[in-house]
Amino acid sequence: MSLPYILIALIAGTALASQAAINSKLAQAMFGQPLVSAFISFASGTIALLLLCLWKADLSASLRELPNVEPWKLIGGVLGAGLVLTTILLAPKLGITNMLFFIIVGQLCAAAVIDHFGLLGMAQRPFQLSQFIGLLIIACGLGFYFFGNRIVD
Repeated sequence: MSLPYILIALIAGTALASQAAINSKLAQAMFGQPLVSAFISFASGTIALLLLCLWKADLSASLRELPNVEPWKLIGGVLGAGLVLTTILLAPKLGITNMLFFIIVGQLCAAAVIDHFGLLGMAQRPFQLSQFIGLLIIACGLGFYFFGNRIVD
């Protein structure tokens, strides 16, 4: 693994945690409307991506190819919108740390299945015993995080 990629991933994780807090506060400002907050969040992100595409990409050529793309490949945006809406709803109820722990566990389990079976056109990377042990360690850490006060106190 390359250090720049790891740093980008860490920044993305920081952004996800910050986004949950920001969008939850936006929902409060929008009269408690999480759907409106998610819409505004995606709209501002869409505008930012459009500007980047106009600056750095051949947007018109890519859009001309869009009718040839298999429909299932377009669901990423819907999943992203669902994630944003979920974080807006759950961050105030669970807290950002708790919410992200469960999101990360879900991501890791889904990623392990996708990698192991090579789903969604990804390269097949068989699940190893060491990875299973790593997930167990994360689960133990999660348990200690949530229930550690009962053990330590």
